[in-house]
Amino acid sequence: MAIEIRKTLLQVETTLIEGGKAAGTPLKLFAAIAVIKNPWAGLGYVEDLKPEIHAVAPVLGALLTKMILDAVGSGDMVEAYGKAAIVGLDGELEHASALIHTLRFGNHYRTAVGAKSYLAFCNTRGPANAPLMIPLMDKNDEGRRSHYLTIQTAIPDAPAAGEIVVALGASVGGRPHHRIGDRYEDLKDLGHDATNPAAV
Repeated sequence: MAIEIRKTLLQVETTLIEGGKAAGTPLKLFAAIAVIKNPWAGLGYVEDLKPEIHAVAPVLGALLTKMILDAVGSGDMVEAYGKAAIVGLDGELEHASALIHTLRFGNHYRTAVGAKSYLAFCNTRGPANAPLMIPLMDKNDEGRRSHYLTIQTAIPDAPAAGEIVVALGASVGGRPHHRIGDRYEDLKDLGHDATNPAAV
């Protein structure tokens, strides 16, 4: 099956001042977004989603990864990353999940930026102009709180009822004046082992 992409969008946000104080290093957030026809639209309940996942997810993973790399400059420059999808109101939440929760999608990005962490994610359902939230975390250190970030945006005409919005996000830099420490400090204070943070 052929993937039907209606449009792509690239958003770049640069924060120069936070909390009334100039950022020593500006934070740059990047979002690469594709609006596609839901491959399961109009088919009713589909038990096996795998054929469409295999056909669509790798194409989206490669496309959005290239958009991020072209905008940022290189995979090495990406510090935090994440992914998100919104399915239109005629689709299932499972349709949004299907396209981003597969290695055929995420591994394009993970490999390109040399990451070890899993991709933070958000999958939702909504109408056109629904909030698109892309959570981010450090690509190699899941406990680095300075890079716990969220890209927030919306597309006025998407997703239509039979569409899915799929996105990747990236940061160059962390929150400009981060001062809450990292989770390792909490673990040390609580006397917990980093390999067993819940102490169970």
